[in-house]
Amino acid sequence: FIINASQPASDKIFDVAAFEKFLHDKIKVDNRTGNLGDTVQISKVGDDKIEVVAHTQFSGRYLKYLTKKFLKKQQLRDWLRVVSTSQGVYELRFFNVVNDEADDDDE
Repeated sequence: FIINASQPASDKIFDVAAFEKFLHDKIKVDNRTGNLGDTVQISKVGDDKIEVVAHTQFSGRYLKYLTKKFLKKQQLRDWLRVVSTSQGVYELRFFNVVNDEADDDDE
């Protein structure tokens, strides 16, 4: 699985290293945290991507859940969302903010 955080990382509001540490601490293997061993490997790819390689059955929804939990902890959940761009690839995107000023001009 790959988590792409290029948009928020380029704006300096998302710390990829802290997110990687959060995943190391929180991912459960056999119902125990900190039990990654050789079954789950977490690595940083480039400056703004994190790759999670699991050699056992592993849910992408669980990664999405942990990402949302990290965003809530960092108080970024109001501005960022987690979107699946393709199978096994998740991306952090900003919410689209639409201004209503254009509608007022028509009246």
